[in-house]
Amino acid sequence: MAEAHQAVAFQFTVTPDGIDLQLCHEALRQVYLSGLHSWKKRFIRFKNGVMTGVYPGSPSGLLVVLVGYIVFESALQLISHLIAVFPCSKYVTEEGQRIVGGVLIGTGLWIAVTFVMRNVLKYLLSWHSWMFNRHGSLSLKTKLWLMLVKVFSGPKPMLYSFQNSIPRLPVPPIKDTVRRYLESVHPLMDDEQYKRMEGLAKDFEKNLGPKLQWYLKLKSWWASNYVSDWWEEYIYLRGRGPIMVNSNYYAMDFLYVIPTTRQAARAGNSIHAIMMYRRKLDRAQIKPLMVLNTIPMCSSQYERMFNTSRVPGVETDVLQHMNESKHIAVYHKGRFFKVWLFYDGRLLLPREIEQQIERILADKSEPHPGEELLAALTAGDRDPWAKARSQFFSQGKNKQSLDSVEKAAFFVTLDDTEQRYDPENSVQSLDSYGKSLLHGKCYDRWFDKSFNLIVFKNGTMGLNAEHSWADAPIVGHLWEHVLSSDPVRLGYTEDGHCKGNPHPNLPGPQRLQWDIPEEGQAVINSSLKVAKALADDVDMHIIPFNDFGKGLIKKCKTSPDGFIQIALQLAHFRDKGKFCLTYEASMTRLFREGRTETVRSCTTQTCDFVRAMMNDKATLKLLKVAAEKHQDLYRLAMTGKGIDRHLFCLYLVSKYLGEDSAFLKEVADDGYGVSYIILGEDLINFHISSKHSSPETDSHRFGSNIRQAMLDMLDLFQFDNKASNK
Repeated sequence: MAEAHQAVAFQFTVTPDGIDLQLCHEALRQVYLSGLHSWKKRFIRFKNGVMTGVYPGSPSGLLVVLVGYIVFESALQLISHLIAVFPCSKYVTEEGQRIVGGVLIGTGLWIAVTFVMRNVLKYLLSWHSWMFNRHGSLSLKTKLWLMLVKVFSGPKPMLYSFQNSIPRLPVPPIKDTVRRYLESVHPLMDDEQYKRMEGLAKDFEKNLGPKLQWYLKLKSWWASNYVSDWWEEYIYLRGRGPIMVNSNYYAMDFLYVIPTTRQAARAGNSIHAIMMYRRKLDRAQIKPLMVLNTIPMCSSQYERMFNTSRVPGVETDVLQHMNESKHIAVYHKGRFFKVWLFYDGRLLLPREIEQQIERILADKSEPHPGEELLAALTAGDRDPWAKARSQFFSQGKNKQSLDSVEKAAFFVTLDDTEQRYDPENSVQSLDSYGKSLLHGKCYDRWFDKSFNLIVFKNGTMGLNAEHSWADAPIVGHLWEHVLSSDPVRLGYTEDGHCKGNPHPNLPGPQRLQWDIPEEGQAVINSSLKVAKALADDVDMHIIPFNDFGKGLIKKCKTSPDGFIQIALQLAHFRDKGKFCLTYEASMTRLFREGRTETVRSCTTQTCDFVRAMMNDKATLKLLKVAAEKHQDLYRLAMTGKGIDRHLFCLYLVSKYLGEDSAFLKEVADDGYGVSYIILGEDLINFHISSKHSSPETDSHRFGSNIRQAMLDMLDLFQFDNKASNK
């Protein structure tokens, strides 16, 4: 084992002749290589910090300015005048004075140019009217603006290069937020309800609202983002209920590709690919996401992807992030293992990681008392976990083992079940697969880790991610890298192993040791009971919708997202006979440290279309009007003009001030949980969840309604085309 290997780097014995030192050169070599690796990472971080700090300028630009100025300054007498005022000028030669003066003035000029470029770029990026251009066409004004953004952006940006140039999220005017709020709730209320809400809104806009708004504006001038820190704390970290199911989310493997059926091999390639992604992340070599290949999105959420764990507290949790972690934590059949991913000063190769995983799979040792169900603490309520962590895991071997889990790069579960999409039994196989990734057995995932890699017995895999540190698109970027690297770049041998050879001297995984008393085991069992009740209540249904996809929708000159959102409204009305407040997440990463905003998809225009469909009077025009309205709301949300985050922050300020607002208390939430992923041109995967305990919902019934709604809406385009052809 690596720790034991380094622990015996030297031994000594006391003899009559004195102390006899016995050095283990191989272990000392590993210590040296480990230190060298750490110093390399520190240097890379320092270099990246410098490069990011001066962007859109660059050190090479500084060199050009200095050389140019020193060469051509002879025509100017400015340097000699400046040098003359320094007391040390008489001790420096004229040539030295010329060089020093050139360096000072050139550096000042370079700093000034960089400062101007950065602030002009920030000003340019504050203009968002380009979002409202018709899809597929750009106005002349937008084209000129894009050209200016390119001119004032530096060359070859790294992941965090644009962070100082991305504008801050603006606070919308109270009047605009109230107007948009009333517009969003109008289709959900009768005349009497709406009149009452309108009165509350107008009173808030005139009286309490401006006072609360003043505090928000003050925060927006002081903080990088007036929403994100409160959103993270109050929506995620202060929640006392289980994060499993309620907050954590999952990502699936390929449905139609099976790279290998060897569990250890799939884990080997995937873990290596994830660590290669981490290396790129540490070196800021991942390109920032750019809209239209020009407009940068904020990259701050990537910072806590690895080496991060959510640590429970009595009142609020905290995110613990380590700058460096050289191991992963692995769970298999009730046992926890610590696996070092570096040896000989380098990252282990895929076949070497597979070798480590094979050793774990071959280990026949039994779990320690309480160890098998331990992770259920992360699946239940937060307060019992916080108290148990303080009482039973704050010292001795329990603390050491818990540290190994919480400070790991990420968590890996070697699941002893088999999951896979089966075309012969598509509904049951996908539902089982989705539920396994979402909650598993409630004790075989460490839900507090930033993400869990789950590798099933038959080689299928997936992710389960904790939500507080970042949103799904960030994890999706990592997952795309893993899935593209696994079968294509890394590949497998003909017999399904990772390519390469096992390492002859590689120290094996370290089995973590636990000593959990009976009182601690009772808390674990109590958390497991809570988690199982929650998991058993999940009604999960996954639909691989392949009748058509975004390719055909775009041919109909309609936004795929708008089309699907309207289909969900139609399906919901058919399912429950009513409309409800609908939440669709939109990212706000055009702003610094931006996360999400809500798009309220149930609009008056959408309701008009749904009612027309129910009465067989729907027209293509009604559909396109509803879709365009949805797209406008999405654009407003992306450009900082949403409703819900502003209201959320106003509500928090009112609580800080001890003010009570009837308007801010009016909150509603109902319906199914639906996520969808548009894959290629012809496939859309719908993930539907609800609760078995609800008498009003049925995920499979709703799934059937979604499929029929999609097909019925497509018929509108086909009928329109037939009429045009006639």
